[in-house]
Amino acid sequence: MAIDVLPATGRFDDFATFMVPRKPGGGGCVCMSYRDSRLDMPGRIEYMRTECSSEPGPGVLAYLDGEVAGWCSVAPKSTYRRLMNSRTIPHLDEERDPWSIVCFVVRGGFRKRGLMHDLLDGAVEHARASGAALVEGYPVDTGGERVDVISGYVGTVELFEKHGFSRVLATDAHSGGRVRWLMRRELGA
Repeated sequence: MAIDVLPATGRFDDFATFMVPRKPGGGGCVCMSYRDSRLDMPGRIEYMRTECSSEPGPGVLAYLDGEVAGWCSVAPKSTYRRLMNSRTIPHLDEERDPWSIVCFVVRGGFRKRGLMHDLLDGAVEHARASGAALVEGYPVDTGGERVDVISGYVGTVELFEKHGFSRVLATDAHSGGRVRWLMRRELGA
């Protein structure tokens, strides 16, 4: 089982295979919830097409044996409109321009294989390769209990801790009724 995690730059078609609704008039996030959810579906698709056509791109894609299997949204925090205007997720050290990891999606048929771990490692490496000195996420604290797929899209505190992130502070944000934490990892030089 070969897993590759690659920047989404130049890979919009792979992103679209599972992040863009197939049916005309279908709904969906298209990973725009934190970027600009005011856009209609054609606007969301075009926005992400444009993001995937330039550096640093909007995130990373996981490939399992060459087949696109997952997605992680990672980009400079300043590119996420909803985060910049958030009243529930605090702003700390914004002058450092931290990168934010806001979303994980693993395609059906590829779940329960640990791909979120690969996606998180790939997101951190992409941020580092793009010049980030600090990366943060806002995962849910499960208290050791199972979390549903919908609530777990932000990742879990346990996942982030296993990958070198530290809890900074509890936020006022929730997912699935559970508190989300601001967690950070210094990337160094």
